Order: sequence, then structure tokens, then C-alpha cells
Amino acid sequence: MATATKKKPARPAKKAARAKAAPKRAAAHAAPKKLPVSFTVNGDEVRTEVTAHTSLLYLLRDLGFTEVKNGCEAGDCGACTVLLDGVAMNACCALGVQADGREITTVKGIGTVENLHPIQTKFIELGAIQCGFCTPGMIVAAYELIGKNPKPSRDEIKAGIAGNLCRCTGYVKIIDAIEAAAGEMASSKGRKS
Repeated sequence: MATATKKKPARPAKKAARAKAAPKRAAAHAAPKKLPVSFTVNGDEVRTEVTAHTSLLYLLRDLGFTEVKNGCEAGDCGACTVLLDGVAMNACCALGVQADGREITTVKGIGTVENLHPIQTKFIELGAIQCGFCTPGMIVAAYELIGKNPKPSRDEIKAGIAGNLCRCTGYVKIIDAIEAAAGEMASSKGRKS
């Protein structure tokens, strides 16, 4: 035989007291707070706002710097390599807020279609570009390498681009292009002296 249970009447005073004591929570749909940042990209000043969790990769791409490629979002492929204060790094591994007050250089800051850098020229001349997806990151990594070591050996070139993956070329033509660019740049500096 089933027995009926009576519901106890709610105590409004206790419910109100619990609601008052509970910490206030932000609404689940509230937009994250944006922080002001200013930095330079390829010599041009940028002022914007960014949420604390936005990667530098997404910030740059949202600002129109689509030459910074989105490959893995985990720091594995190097497609998003930029120079941050002259040091090559994966933009997917940094937060946008970390760029505040800093200088960023993308592949477009190294050379333009009208005025190619020797590294870019050699990539084209020696067939180091296949699909082109890895090319911006490769060129930025090579630029940093040659800036630090004007006459790198083939092994030093391999180490310098080790964080950049290419699925098309097998790297031989990329290494050839970097080696040729370094040689051309070194010889042109010798002529200017």
C-alpha cells in the first residue's frame, strides 16, 4: 500500500537569506572584458582592444594580417611565425595582450611584392614555394637566422627552420634558397664596405 507524503511548505525567509548570502555570479552570456593594447606591426602603430584569452595569432588575423597563417594553434607547425621584438616566435603560443608596447614583424614587413627581400627572391627563383602555406613562417624564421648568423651552414639552416613544417617540398629547395640568400646578402654587404 502506497502512502502519500506531504510536501513541507517552503520557508521564504530562509530562501531569501540564502540568495543574499550567495556570491554574485556574472551572467553566463556576458562578454569577456577587453583590454587596450598598442603595438607596431611592420612599422605601423596599432591600437585596439583584446580579451585576455585571445592569442596573438587570432588578434593579428582579426586585424587583417592574414599573412600570419593558422596551421595548428599548438606551436607545432611554425606557419604563424612572426618576429616579436626581433625574435622569431609562434603567434599561436602568445597572447595578444603580451604584444602591448612591442614590435611585431610579419613576412610583409620583411619585403613587399614591389620590393622583395633577397630571401623571398631566392624562394621564388629556386622553387622553395609549393603550396605557399608554410612560406611566410619559413621566410620569417630564415630572416631571423641570417640576421643572427650571416653565413649559416646547411646544418645551421636546418636548425634555424626546425620549428617550421612543410608538407610539400621536402626542405631541400627551402634550405638551398636560404643558403643562396645568405650568400647573396653577404656578398652585397662586402661590396658596400
